Amino acid sequence: MTEKFSRWDVVDYLKSDEDMALYLDACIVEDPGDGSLVRAGLGDIARAKGISQLARDTGLATEGLYQALSAEGNPEFSTVMKVIKALGFRLHAEANHA
Repeated sequence: MTEKFSRWDVVDYLKSDEDMALYLDACIVEDPGDGSLVRAGLGDIARAKGISQLARDTGLATEGLYQALSAEGNPEFSTVMKVIKALGFRLHAEANHA
């Protein structure tokens, strides 16, 4: 008997705005410093919310948004901020007392 497995996708688990905010926060905390995890997290959240609607909300082209938030993407900070704002999130800082 052969077992079939489906590909695990975090998007299947991003059901609420709170889930998405917590996921993005975890991506920010765990990012290695190059923005790759933040970009991937924003891409996952964009897929969960609907990339077409997000493109309209940000004023960015859908294809450009896909490209900016892809693994190979390198979005400008202004694009990241537009996406965060359109998703209804706020970016904030706190002191790291390590």
